[in-house]
Amino acid sequence: MKWFERSFPSGTPAWMYPSLLERLRGTPIRLEERMKNIPHTHHTVKLKDKWSIQENLGHLLDLEPLWSNRIDDILLGHEKLRPTDLANSATNQANHNAQEVQTLLENFRAVRTAFIVKLEALESAEFDKTALHPRLNTPMNIIDIMYFVAEHDDHHLGMMTGIAKKLES
Repeated sequence: MKWFERSFPSGTPAWMYPSLLERLRGTPIRLEERMKNIPHTHHTVKLKDKWSIQENLGHLLDLEPLWSNRIDDILLGHEKLRPTDLANSATNQANHNAQEVQTLLENFRAVRTAFIVKLEALESAEFDKTALHPRLNTPMNIIDIMYFVAEHDDHHLGMMTGIAKKLES
């Protein structure tokens, strides 16, 4: 399913916080494991003018500031979450295929670690605060954002695996 066709729950319960935190914490490890098991020659191949494996990795890195900023939007009491660039201009212009995979992985690990530190510092009373998601037009709490990010991570890991399988056949 295309990412923009998905819907997401609102009001995800706080009891999901520990599990979602672990999913988010594990993404750098899963990315590193995924990339080391894909031949380097496959990393930058584009199929049907879609993002390569490496561009999918770079896209995850590109969106990390958005996730952190959306947590800030909720904590600061903003009515709406800041929007994303639906055209993914940052990823399309970043030329991630020209970068070293190890650098992308290290940078992702660093920004994701900062995001985890931010989430770990939250008080449970903050989990009930919400702001409206601009595209989905639904209120989201911090746990909803965590679920959204974890699903986005998995979506792109799945895309990377799909590309690798197509290139192996």
